[in-house]
Amino acid sequence: MRIVFMGTPDFAVPALVALVEAGHEIVAAYSQPPRPGGRRGKELTPSPVHKEAEMRGIEVRHPVSLRSAEEQDRFAALEADIAVVAAYGLLLPQAVLDAPRLGCLNIHASILPRWRGAAPIQRAILAGDPTTGITIMQMEAGLDTGPMLSTLRTTIERKTAGELTSELAEKGAQLMVGTLRDLAVHRHVSQPEDGVTYAKKIDKAEARLDFTQTAEQVERQVRAFMPAPGAFFELEGERYKVLAADVAEGSGEPGLTLDEALTVACGADSAIRVTRIQRAGKPAMDTADLLRGRPIPAGTRLG
Repeated sequence: MRIVFMGTPDFAVPALVALVEAGHEIVAAYSQPPRPGGRRGKELTPSPVHKEAEMRGIEVRHPVSLRSAEEQDRFAALEADIAVVAAYGLLLPQAVLDAPRLGCLNIHASILPRWRGAAPIQRAILAGDPTTGITIMQMEAGLDTGPMLSTLRTTIERKTAGELTSELAEKGAQLMVGTLRDLAVHRHVSQPEDGVTYAKKIDKAEARLDFTQTAEQVERQVRAFMPAPGAFFELEGERYKVLAADVAEGSGEPGLTLDEALTVACGADSAIRVTRIQRAGKPAMDTADLLRGRPIPAGTRLG
């Protein structure tokens, strides 16, 4: 097939690679424009999809919007059979949705209609969902409301958002390739009206650990925000990023340390033990290594 690929972050790269390796012709790759980055935070850095497409000799386009008639005409001129979309980051106007002969298919990182929207992986972890997955969906004007063509489930267990993102990226790539291979036999199934939830974009303020919640909820915060933006607490004006934690025995006033091993009291008479940590501007390390150089005694309040 002649395919327009539309994606931006690392999550989308496996799908681009899989489509190329399956023999499809990628006539163009659309991605978000290069953003400031690099060591000084000023160099314009192309997205992961941009880099991968460029390396493979695929034309890369990065308009700031697709709303103009000019951009929509450029898109239509590609005469694609289908567009494959994975975490692109721009809303597609109806003219773009209608341009490919077979429309636009989206790789969405949840089992719809649960967790429509921007952050389905993080929201599934925060909610304590036992499973999540991938939905291949025919796109329409609504936010992740289109009919479903195929789904694949996986367990969440104690995976971090980073681990789950990598897993779902690979599974989504293979599911998309299989769906396109057998496109004629895949029925379009409308999403059920029951069970709709929305995965709003992550606000960095949510990453501050809330020790008034139960230990299970705090542990989910740690996994949901690993690797970014990173769950954290503050102590004496310094931010400490919590990279891993376990539910532990103990109880006390939420936010107080219960011992010298960084066990912290949480709500509902529960506790959590931080096992891996990172000080601002320092490398990540096991908590025991941190505490040898920077003791945090029992009774310390974390905020």
